[in-house]
Amino acid sequence: MSDFVHSGWGWFVAVATAVSLVFCLLLLVIASRRKVMASDNTTGHVWDEDLREMNNPLPRWWMWLFVITVVFGAVYLAFYPGLGSYAGTLKWTSVGQYEAEQDKARAAMVPVYAKYVAMTAEQLAQEPVAMGIGQRLYLNNCAQCHGSDGRGSTGFPNLADKDWLGAGTHDYVKATITEGRVGVMPPMAAAVGSGEDVRNVAHYVLSLSGSAHNNVAAQLGKEKFVVCAACHGADGKGNPLLGAPNLTDKIWLHGWGEQAIVNIVTQGKNNAMPAQGRLLTPEQIHVLGAYVLSLAQTTRVAGN
Repeated sequence: MSDFVHSGWGWFVAVATAVSLVFCLLLLVIASRRKVMASDNTTGHVWDEDLREMNNPLPRWWMWLFVITVVFGAVYLAFYPGLGSYAGTLKWTSVGQYEAEQDKARAAMVPVYAKYVAMTAEQLAQEPVAMGIGQRLYLNNCAQCHGSDGRGSTGFPNLADKDWLGAGTHDYVKATITEGRVGVMPPMAAAVGSGEDVRNVAHYVLSLSGSAHNNVAAQLGKEKFVVCAACHGADGKGNPLLGAPNLTDKIWLHGWGEQAIVNIVTQGKNNAMPAQGRLLTPEQIHVLGAYVLSLAQTTRVAGN
């Protein structure tokens, strides 16, 4: 009943449901009364010259089945929620059942994770079973955004490289998975200057990573980059403590090129990774974090 803003709706649903049950029984009583309509046990109606409708009473088995169904509905509504805001004598809720099943599943998994809790990420990476568990956890909870291979997409970080917006340690990854992460870059166009100044800064940013750029525009944008240096550093190598990206590599999270950079500077960006701590246990996150770290190592070895 959370969709209704007035408690009167709860009473309306409860009364309508109760009246419906009573009406079903009343309808059965009325329908079970046999009224003689013709001497030959028919209703007196004839179709196609010889097709007659018999005036037989309802079968008793059908009547009792109908009564049992109505009684079952009444008993069910007494035990379980269904009469408006009435919670039922058993106080059952779908949320409560879900949480109970989750607790049961977690308790059953405790022995599975027990031997992995004390292991480091490096040790877990050498455990095929632990990595298999981590992979399943990753596919179920992370692959929707970061891809099944961890390479991400526009706006979703690549987990299979060595570029980290934060510390890139096991503890950092676990904290990010548990608590989520919000990345914010405010719109900076007003601080940079005119539209031409913003384009010049975009070319200067491109020059930091050795990307194709306009040299004249880049030199003009270098002076304006001081506004960006507060977060990204004077050398553009970023700041892991702030989560500010390194602009000197060729890794572009939100798109590459002049227009992509202009859009970011003009509009800003607000990215959020939802917290997974309410869905996964600390033991699961411990193994999952090790698997995420292993993605970069696996990619490097495969590349060799």
